[in-house]
Amino acid sequence: MGEYLLGLDAGNTVIKAVIFDRHGNEIAAASEEGHSRMPSPGHVERGLDELWTNARQVIRTCIEKAEIQPEEIAAIGCAGHGNGLYALDREGAPLLGIQSLDTRAAGLVDEWREAGVGDRTYPIARQRPWPSQTPTLLAWLKRHRPDLFNRIGTVFFSKDFVVNRLTGRRVSEVSDMSGAGLLDLAARRYDKALMEAYGLGDCMDLLPPLIESADIAGAVTEEVAGQTGLAAGTPVVGGLFDVVASALGSGVARTGSASIIAGTWSINQVIIDSPDLDGPVFMSSTFDRSRYMAMENSATSAANLEWLVREFFEGEHAEDVSPFDACCALARAIEPAADDPLYHPYLYGAQQDGHARAGFYGLAGWHTKGHLVRALLEGVAFGHRQHIETIRKAGAVFNEAVLSGGGSRSLIWPQIFADVLGVPVSVARSRETGALGAAIAAGTGVGIFADFGAGATAMVRAERYYRPDVSLEAHYARRYALYQDIAEAMAPLWRRLTAVPLAAAGVAA
Repeated sequence: MGEYLLGLDAGNTVIKAVIFDRHGNEIAAASEEGHSRMPSPGHVERGLDELWTNARQVIRTCIEKAEIQPEEIAAIGCAGHGNGLYALDREGAPLLGIQSLDTRAAGLVDEWREAGVGDRTYPIARQRPWPSQTPTLLAWLKRHRPDLFNRIGTVFFSKDFVVNRLTGRRVSEVSDMSGAGLLDLAARRYDKALMEAYGLGDCMDLLPPLIESADIAGAVTEEVAGQTGLAAGTPVVGGLFDVVASALGSGVARTGSASIIAGTWSINQVIIDSPDLDGPVFMSSTFDRSRYMAMENSATSAANLEWLVREFFEGEHAEDVSPFDACCALARAIEPAADDPLYHPYLYGAQQDGHARAGFYGLAGWHTKGHLVRALLEGVAFGHRQHIETIRKAGAVFNEAVLSGGGSRSLIWPQIFADVLGVPVSVARSRETGALGAAIAAGTGVGIFADFGAGATAMVRAERYYRPDVSLEAHYARRYALYQDIAEAMAPLWRRLTAVPLAAAGVAA
């Protein structure tokens, strides 16, 4: 059996390929950035042909960089962003890619909330409808785009599309399907009553065969081998919801372990033995063959810093200095003060409120760019804290966390997380935790590792540790309370601001 594992990570824009050895060392990596389309307010889509073109390119480039024979790759695993909606037509051709930043269905979620739909879905799926959720988007298409809806042959996720192109198989696996609220979570299977609650009782045939994450989905075809440089017949496993993959790739594998991901989405998750908690959480998914992940998530994390850099900082610094590092250096120079500005990280809406919008509050004439950057970093951390408090109220217990995602690469942000959350925070050695988690699943699928825990022990190492600064505890408690109060006061105003554009977009579509 080959000595190497290939992990793919298909995010909302970037797809990455990383080859690891069995000890978790990165042998080679390649990435390619795609393009999002925003054809109408709230609509965020991507071209599937571009995604597959980029996937082929990064695989080929990664193998070439590694200078290994393709037969030395024992197996392939793929992680990908959850929810959104990726669809093939009835002939198996690419049809549609809606990303998990999409908010077109915010009005439908409001309607369903009034009708009590979530009261029917939560006991089965442990999830209530929300705007970017796969069944919500499917129901929106059924109502507003019947021409497109009637062409759908298979509904699955970004990484399932890549697996489909590699193997020719139309399958999905339990972590993504459960994370999208499409499974009876305890039974780990599709459920007709659940689909009927979404108004999709006639769509069961659109859901592909279901496997476990480490099960073999298929093998690389001869055609794809010629296009990518892979060896035909290389096993490809079902793969993982990217947040689960990132947790695993950062070393979170024990029951009670906590993973925080500061990426495009704010991901906050704890491994639990049973999906039955003392209170509600945003969503739960499977973790491995017997355990689960309790999650509180929203599109409110590092995408905010990406926006700030793109719009205000790119091109302002020396070519050898990353604009992200330059931003964080500005924030690091700011001494925390009581009158520092506050920021709400709602560029793409809030968890249960697609109408929410981002904003800076409390600006004064003496505030600088550094104050704004620090306010944004703190605001994102406050959003994570809000989610973590919900998980704790539901009964999950943890006293430390592993931080991953783009935010973990900053030399200041992990310390802000530790201070705001009040728990020690560690950062894993590998920056590509999603690809590493996918590689661990691949190694488990072909018997290199007995289970995910054994794979994490073999392949993951911690790099940095941060402890909370107790002198800032009262400071952040006060600022967090203000953050919450302002959000509550702004909620009706956000709805007035966005109600007309969202309604118009729905009618026009």
